[in-house]
This record gives sequence, structure tokens and C-alpha cells, in this order.
Amino acid sequence: MAVRARTRSGVPAACTGCGQLTEWCDSRYVRHLADVALGGRPLRIDLSVRRLYCENSACPKVTLAEQVPGLTVRYQRRTPLLQHLVEAVGVVLAGRGGARVLRVLNVALSRRTVLSQLMRVPLPPLVAPRVLGVDDFALYGDTYGTLLVDATTRLPLTLWEGRDAEQLSRWLRGHPGVEIACRDGSLTYRQGIADGAPDTVQVSDRFHLWQGLSRRVQEVAASHRGCLPAALPAPDPAGPEPAEAVGADSEPVDTPVGRHVRRLFEAVHALTDAGRPYNAAARELGLDRRTVRKYARARTWHEVMRRAPRRPSTLDPYLDYLQQRWDKGEHNAKILHQELLGKGYLGHYQRVKMALAPLRRGLPLDEPRERPPSPREAARWIITAPDRHGPQTAERLRRLLEHCPALRRTHDLVREFAAMLDTRDPTPLPDWLGQLANSGLAPLAGIATALREDQHQSC
Repeated sequence: MAVRARTRSGVPAACTGCGQLTEWCDSRYVRHLADVALGGRPLRIDLSVRRLYCENSACPKVTLAEQVPGLTVRYQRRTPLLQHLVEAVGVVLAGRGGARVLRVLNVALSRRTVLSQLMRVPLPPLVAPRVLGVDDFALYGDTYGTLLVDATTRLPLTLWEGRDAEQLSRWLRGHPGVEIACRDGSLTYRQGIADGAPDTVQVSDRFHLWQGLSRRVQEVAASHRGCLPAALPAPDPAGPEPAEAVGADSEPVDTPVGRHVRRLFEAVHALTDAGRPYNAAARELGLDRRTVRKYARARTWHEVMRRAPRRPSTLDPYLDYLQQRWDKGEHNAKILHQELLGKGYLGHYQRVKMALAPLRRGLPLDEPRERPPSPREAARWIITAPDRHGPQTAERLRRLLEHCPALRRTHDLVREFAAMLDTRDPTPLPDWLGQLANSGLAPLAGIATALREDQHQSC
């Protein structure tokens, strides 16, 4: 739909350079302006405007294009109404999503155009918030940045690369008015806030408190990883002995890999048992720090060599049928795969072929075995509220806590802290910190020390 319009002749217009009124017309030309849809159809305004001479001899402009307030903008082919619509959609949905919504509104723009219009939107003036949130974020690898957020409106204020206390204190001095600063347990941010705004109350929010506690619980679980297999159910006395238990205390097959793992285990423990940190041992042995940590935490070199149990697969419900057909003399994997397809199996032929490989060597079928939880998984069990555990997870956690007093103690302390957060009652906090300090668990004692330092800093 097109609408033709024309400005009136003889009406003075202001010069865009000096602002002086002029009505000296040079010529006319037609501007094609896109407007918001009318009745569900795209609308174009063909507006005839004048080109005028500026009568001010001191003005650098010689001619100027006539502008209609509320309808035209210099160098713009959209009306202000449509331009505001494009900017609003771009702010909410950005490029691809904004272009799709505008297409529904009969405004055909590409995602790049929407993004370019979004980048032209001026940022709101920066006002120092009453409650400031300070946190870090990962740019790439081990490179981090600092993000400042208005905790009331949840809108970002600024960010910069690095975690520098001086830069944070300089920003706070340049933007006075912050009354509360919400941060994590970083000593860098604590010092920066104390230097830049000494009167600001520093607060550790519940997210960072819970996150820090979760990391310490994982450290406790890692230091007691020998207890984690207790989460598995007791083996059936009448059943076969698990493959992991066979040969755990005996020498495995003398292979080059076994000899290499044993030499590496002895070299790592020779350094770490003497008090050398993981980083120093990694540099001296030419290994990654995580490899050194894995070998140092292992009690025997068999633990490093031990093969992980097989994960469950979609073929497991049909293993008994495969065993029966094998015993009857059917050893063709393709024929067995076709038979399983008739029984509802949707897997690939290669999986059936790999499952029959132990039978061809005279060994039993490799059935899935339950694996002990990792330290991260055990920490997640402890951190998660009991009412959110499934029956199987709850039973595993019960067996684990009954076997390991240290993890039982950790679980009780975590639940006490969760109760304080749920009820928002800080009264038990001093007693809880004392229990952490006297728990005999170094990671939890470190939390008590850090929280007490934060309390002293806030006071």
C-alpha cells in the first residue's frame, strides 16, 4: 500500500546547519518512507519534499532537504514510528528472533539490519546503583573478566577484562552512592570494595555461599574417594564375583602399559609423599597437574589400571535371548540382529556383533555393572535436598553415609546450612561456623575461616 503526500510550498523551513528559516526553494524530490503496516499490509509513504537554499551567507550549507517533524529523519528511510518498533524488537529479541517477529508484522528486514539498528540505540545514562553486584566471568581458558550489575534492576552496568582490585576501587570512587556490594568470597573484590567505598556494606549472596560450600563438599568427597564404592549394593553371594574385584590385590598381566603405570605411580608418590605440591611434581615429571593428582590420590596403582564398568545399553534386555540362541548353535550376528529387530530392538548390527565377541572367545557375556559414584556425583547427592532424591539415589546415599563418618558429618553440616538459608535465620550461624572449624575436615574449616574474615571486614 502506497500513500502519496506533498509538503506545502511557501512554508519556511529551518536550516539544518544554522537553524535560520528559509523558503527559497531550489527543487523537489520524492522520499520513499517505510511505515508500520496498515490493516496487515505493508505501507510506503511517497513524500515530495523541497530542497531549499540557505539564505545565511555565513552558513557552511548551501542547500538543505526539508524535514517534516514526526515523519522524516535525516538519512532515514523509515518513519520514526517504524524505527522505534525496530529498535524495541531488536532490544528484546536481537537479530534472528527480531527479524522473524518483524516479518510477522510485515516489516521485511534482515537480521544484520536489525542488529545494526540495535547498535545505534544509545545506552541509558549510567547511574550508581544502591545495591551493586560484583562477579567474575570466564572469557576463555584461564582468562577472566569482572562484571558489575545493578542488583535491583538486574541490568549490567559495565565490565572489563581481569579481576583487579584497583580497577574496582577506581570505579567505585568515580560512582559514589553504592550502599551495599554483593560479591563472592574473592579477596580481590573484598579489598577493591574496601578501598573504593569504605562505608559500603559487603554482602555474600546465597548463590555464592552455596556454590562455595558445594566445591568444598566435592573436595571432601575427593579426599574420601576410597569410601565411594560403599554406595554400591552388596554383591549377591550366589552370583559371580565382579570383574573389578578379580585380581585387585594380585598382579595383573605383565604388559608394557602395566609396567608404565606402575613406574609412574611410584614416581608420583615419591614426590607427593615427600610433601611436594602437585604443580611442582607435574613440572618435574613433565605431566599435567590433573594426571599427577589422579595418581597421587590413588591408593594402589591397580586403581589407575582398573577398567571402568560398562555402561548400560539398549541391548541389555536382550542379553538372555542372545545367550539362549548362542547355546542352541546360532553364532551369526546378522541373523541374531534380524531376530532382535523382530522383538523390538532398535539398535545397530555392530552393537550385537560386539556383544557376541566375548562368547566367541569362550567368555561370558559382558553385562553392565553399576559404577561407584565420582566425587562430584557424591557431592551432588549431599548438596541436593533429600526430598528431591529419587529412590535409587536416596538408597545409595544412605549406604555411603553409613560407611563414611566424614561424609555423614559433612551431610549433616550442609543440611544445617540449608535450613538457615530456607528460614533466613542467621542465629545458628556462629555455632555452625564453630562446628565447621572443629569438624576435622580441612576444606570445611577453610570455609569457616573465610566467612569469619568476611564478618570482621563487614563490621
